[in-house]
Amino acid sequence: MQQSRSQVTERDGLYELAAGPDVLDSPRYNPDIAPTQVHERTWNKWHITALWVGMSICVPTYTLGGVLTAYFGLSVGEALLAILLANIIVLIPLTLNAFPGTKYGIPFPVLLRSSFGVIGSNVPCLIRAVVACGWFGIQTMFGGLAIHLLFGSIFEGWKSLGGTGEVIGFMIFWTLNLWVVLRGAESIKWLETLSAPLLVLVGAGLLVWALPNVSMSELLAQPANRPEGASVTSYFLAGLTAMVGFWATLSLNIPDFSRYAKSQKDQIIGQIIGLPLTMFLFAALGVVLTAASASLVGETVSDPVTLIGHIQSPGWVALAMALIIVATLSTNTAANIVSPTNDFQNIAPKLINRTKAVMLTGVIGLALMGHELLKKLGLLVSDLSLESVYSNWLLGYSSLLGPIAGIMVVDYFLIKKQRLDLAGLYRDDVYPAWNWIGFVAFAVPVALTLMSLGSSAFSWFYDYGWFTGSFFGGLIYFALCSLRSTQPAVVDSAA
Repeated sequence: MQQSRSQVTERDGLYELAAGPDVLDSPRYNPDIAPTQVHERTWNKWHITALWVGMSICVPTYTLGGVLTAYFGLSVGEALLAILLANIIVLIPLTLNAFPGTKYGIPFPVLLRSSFGVIGSNVPCLIRAVVACGWFGIQTMFGGLAIHLLFGSIFEGWKSLGGTGEVIGFMIFWTLNLWVVLRGAESIKWLETLSAPLLVLVGAGLLVWALPNVSMSELLAQPANRPEGASVTSYFLAGLTAMVGFWATLSLNIPDFSRYAKSQKDQIIGQIIGLPLTMFLFAALGVVLTAASASLVGETVSDPVTLIGHIQSPGWVALAMALIIVATLSTNTAANIVSPTNDFQNIAPKLINRTKAVMLTGVIGLALMGHELLKKLGLLVSDLSLESVYSNWLLGYSSLLGPIAGIMVVDYFLIKKQRLDLAGLYRDDVYPAWNWIGFVAFAVPVALTLMSLGSSAFSWFYDYGWFTGSFFGGLIYFALCSLRSTQPAVVDSAA
């Protein structure tokens, strides 16, 4: 006999939901965004470490040092320090926002129902989803290039296809990404676990290849690309903000993964081990290889896929491209498809299941790269480069997500005191449909950030957008919640 009401039980600090008709029949519920059961939380600290190794070792990470030196006026040493420090800083919102995912087994969009409302949660979810779809398209472009070069090293005639071959590679890699995610969280876990040691070996091999052709002392001694005598502080902080923005999106939707963690200890240790050092070392490898590329292949190349493509040995090219494909696949599936898949389901859980949401993510990512694909097919002529999209729009847009991170942390730890009504998150009778406080706390810092673009006196507000946004978003949310005369009491269903 089916229970009439949902029941929440607690086991060793982890809560799970036995859903009754009140939840099962709710328009806010489907099995894919339901809380994970305790027995489904199988990711230990090494799985989470592997997740971050797999996500961090990718082409955009490789190019970060070059982005900071070319666009932000930092020296090589300053750029590497900014990358390391940024990833230590971003660990704070990552680990804090992972807590409710691990405790309650809930994904990112369901957690947002607490701070933005059951229906209102769709607004920040869709903002996050657009960023993820953009990154998905860019990573798929890199993966498609690797497939094109792989085929070119095996089949001589393939090289003559040029841009058409890259587009075919894009579509193959696009399909492969969607297939992995459709197979579920366990498929992603094992992909990351198996690829992590391979990726570390690839990085070590590339370093051995490059080191004889570069002087580290000369590299670190190169002057910064900024006006002579200019203070390093403003340049460094702007670069630091951009680097924090690199994983700002994951600091929001980390519950999508922490909901599978065995314990809070596992998610904390796994992230500490996996993220900062991996990002620093692979970005440093990118700096070294870019500096060595002139000696290695006769020209300066800042993209590892293109650099390896210059190698004259087809066998080594084929092996390297196969491993880059694995690296890009492990990054793309976890970082850029899982989140929008959950976000799109949150719109209408009864109508959009995981399969439909994955396909929707794929179609939007494909559409966002349509401009670049048409250029490669020779059907469009344009000066807009993929690098400019990556360096400017996505990193800048990511920094605008800071207020959401601040609001999430304040709501869970200070307002709700780490106590949520698990069943109520999937119904319409506990949390409001729209929480206006969440939207005010989000809109004010975003508006100030955009307004600061036209003011030299307040340009710092934009330059440090993620920091100012998260701080003011959290502060405004806390202040408005404190001023609200009637704060509804929300407690654990199991309490």
